[in-house]
Amino acid sequence: MKFFVDTANLQDIKECQELGILDGVTTNPSLMAKVGITGKDGIFSHYKAICDIVDDNVSAEVIGTEYKDIIREGEELAEIDPKIVVKVPMIKDGIRAIKYFSDKGIRTNCTLIFSAGQAILAAKAGATYVSPFIGRLDDVGSDGMALIEQLVDIFANYGFHTEILAASVRHTMHLLQCAEVGADVVTCPANVIMGLLKHPLTDKGLATFLEDAKKLSL
Repeated sequence: MKFFVDTANLQDIKECQELGILDGVTTNPSLMAKVGITGKDGIFSHYKAICDIVDDNVSAEVIGTEYKDIIREGEELAEIDPKIVVKVPMIKDGIRAIKYFSDKGIRTNCTLIFSAGQAILAAKAGATYVSPFIGRLDDVGSDGMALIEQLVDIFANYGFHTEILAASVRHTMHLLQCAEVGADVVTCPANVIMGLLKHPLTDKGLATFLEDAKKLSL
């Protein structure tokens, strides 16, 4: 399973990268605004700074919702760095744009996926990743994890090369459940990834070990 961190915070990205387990980054305008990045030049510079930290897979989101605007913005984003994956919304013109980008060899991440039908359309158009939003489905009384399971089965049936990128992952249990059902990628805040490090028995065992080590050195 690939781990992407969902943030625009450079320090969080560096921390995950230094841990040696990071496979990519996802961002969006809201995450950019959280770290005070505004304006096209500022956003593009920030994407480049992220690319300079990680090895690959930096999802950069288009703002436009019409075909020509998505194409223009996507091509501009792809020129920033070869690591850029153009993030496109699940709308009719978005699907058209994904097909265009696929034919041009530009990688894409179809975002705001909430149904199997939407994911199938994106995969058929050639999306590199589809991003079903687990947490947001849970918020409205649906089972987000059930959608991940459904997509794993469907994509295996037809040999789609599109990877299932579980998004809106809010806690470590979400992440572990994604691993159990076979999601290709999870994207989540840095604290969710770091949460995998923690277990009270590990803390207890380490404390005992350190106390015993002090006795040996006396």
